[in-house]
Amino acid sequence: MEARHWVKQQFEQAGMTVHMDGVGNVCGRYVPAENPEANERPAVLIGSHLDSVPAGGMFDGTLGVIAGLECVRVIKENNITINRPIEVIGTSEEEGRFGGMLGAQALTGNLTFDWLESAQDPTGEYLKEALEKCGFDVHQALHARRDPDDIRAFLELHIEQGPVLEIEKKPVGVVDGISGVFKWLIKFVGKPDHAGTAPMNMRSDAFMGVADFAHELSRIIDEEGTDYTRLTIGRVDLKPGFAHTIPGEAHFTLVGRDMEKEVMKQVALSCNKVLSSIARKHNLKFTYEQLSWIEPKHFSEQLIGQIEKHAKDCELDYMRMPSGAGHDCQFFTDLVPTGLIFVKSVGGISHAPDEWSHWDDIEKGSNLLLRTLIELATED
Repeated sequence: MEARHWVKQQFEQAGMTVHMDGVGNVCGRYVPAENPEANERPAVLIGSHLDSVPAGGMFDGTLGVIAGLECVRVIKENNITINRPIEVIGTSEEEGRFGGMLGAQALTGNLTFDWLESAQDPTGEYLKEALEKCGFDVHQALHARRDPDDIRAFLELHIEQGPVLEIEKKPVGVVDGISGVFKWLIKFVGKPDHAGTAPMNMRSDAFMGVADFAHELSRIIDEEGTDYTRLTIGRVDLKPGFAHTIPGEAHFTLVGRDMEKEVMKQVALSCNKVLSSIARKHNLKFTYEQLSWIEPKHFSEQLIGQIEKHAKDCELDYMRMPSGAGHDCQFFTDLVPTGLIFVKSVGGISHAPDEWSHWDDIEKGSNLLLRTLIELATED
C-alpha cells in the first residue's frame, strides 16, 4: 500500500487524474489540456503490476508502470498532441497470493463474488480479510471492471524473466502470446512403515511414486508436447515426514504449460495415465485436484505488427517470441488489441534479489513502448 500511494503521488505530479479502485489498482489518466475532447475517445492503457514475490527483484512488474509514467512525461515535455487519453495502471496482486491476478481480472470482469468471498492464501487468510485490512470493501471489487468499448488498446512492458533474449543477444522481444498453464495438487497414498524393518519389495512408498513420475516428465513432453511445453513439480510434502519412516503420503504440485490448448489437454491426459500406472506399480492410491486451468492467449497480429514496425524504425535488434510466464495483459487479449514488450534479463534471473536488466536495454524497450503508444494515441 505504501508503494501504491507513492505511485499515486508520481501520477499526480505528472498532471494525471488519479484514483485507486476497489481492489487496489492505481490508475493515472492523462488528457492534454489543449485537447479536452480527447477524453471522450477510447483510451490507450499501459499496465503492469507493483507487487512481487517475497525477496523478489526491483524490475518485475514495476518497470512497466514506471516506464508508462515516463512515456507520459516525454509526451508532455515534447508537446506531442494526442487524440485520446493515456492511462497508466499499477495493477494489484499479480503474483497470485490468493490465486489468479486480482487486479487484471477485476479490470476485465473476470471475477466472481463467490471467488472473492472464498479465496485464501497458503496461510489460510481470506482475500476479503486482506482487502478489508487495506481499507477496501470486497463488495466494491466487482465495480473495477472497465468497459472494453472505452479501451483502444492495452500495452505492457516487462522484463523477460528468462534467458532467451540474453542467449540470442537481443535487447528486446516482441511477444506474440502467453502460454496456458494448468496446476494440479496430486496425492499418492500408500502405507507408512518402519524404514528398517519393512523389506524393499513389500513397501507402499508414496515418495517412490513421485520419483518415478518425475523421471517420466521428459518422455511425456517428447511424446505429447512441443518445444514450448513445460512440466514442473514445484513442491512435495511427505507424511509422516520422519527420517526413519517410509512416507505413507506424498502431496505434490504439477504445473504444465504450453502455447496451444489442445497440446495442454493431451499433456494433461498423458500425465493422468502415467500417474495411474505408477500408482498401480507401487500399490498406491492416486488422486488429483485441478487448482487452475488458464488457456493460452495470443496477441493482436495488427498490434504486434505495429510494435515490430517501430522496432525496425529504431533499428532495434529484436526477436519475436512467446512468454512462458503469465502477465496482466493476458486477461485483455479477448477484449481489446493487446501487446507485450520484453526487455532482456541478465542471466534470466527473476523473482530474486539479483534480478537485473541493463539500463540501455530498458531504454530501448521503453522507447519502443513510447513509439507504439504515440502511434495509438495520435490516431484520428
